[in-house]
Amino acid sequence: MKKVVVLFSALCMIALTSCKEDASSKVDDSKVAEAAVRDEAASKFPVIEFDRTEHDFGEIINGTPVETVFTYKNTGEAPLVITDVNSSCGCTIPKDWSREPLAPGAEGKFTVKFNGKGNNKVSKAVTVTANTEKGREVVKISAFIKPDPNAPAPAAKTVNASSAIKPTANPAIAAPVKSSTQPGHEGHNHD
Repeated sequence: MKKVVVLFSALCMIALTSCKEDASSKVDDSKVAEAAVRDEAASKFPVIEFDRTEHDFGEIINGTPVETVFTYKNTGEAPLVITDVNSSCGCTIPKDWSREPLAPGAEGKFTVKFNGKGNNKVSKAVTVTANTEKGREVVKISAFIKPDPNAPAPAAKTVNASSAIKPTANPAIAAPVKSSTQPGHEGHNHD
């Protein structure tokens, strides 16, 4: 049995060493040069540089639509392709961006419309999806929204007689307890 194993091992060694070729002779130098150029180009990304990354509309009246334009430039070494521009909510609508590749050094722009609805300070994010190294860039809009002075006042709540609280003869059903949040008025209310 030992002779068979030794003989088989010897045959394997002869087979493996007899097929020995110089692998470097099979490498095509032109293919190596093409691969180097391709790898160098693959490491070059477009860079999107905005004229500003935030826009503040200041104080606006509730419901007043506003818009702004963000301008950007490709400062990278490869063509910039923007595949999508979307916002964090439906009240903010980005539009008019070019879907064509933007050459290095070239500029583009897109518009952001905001419906102006809300209360107090609002801020919305707009995400730009592109072939940059990070893949996503973010710009923001903000505004301080004041109430509309011409808006009708909210209707006062009226209580009709049928919905008023009526005393009950059943002691298991307790009457509502009046309370106050003012200091010194615990247990009674001055409404």
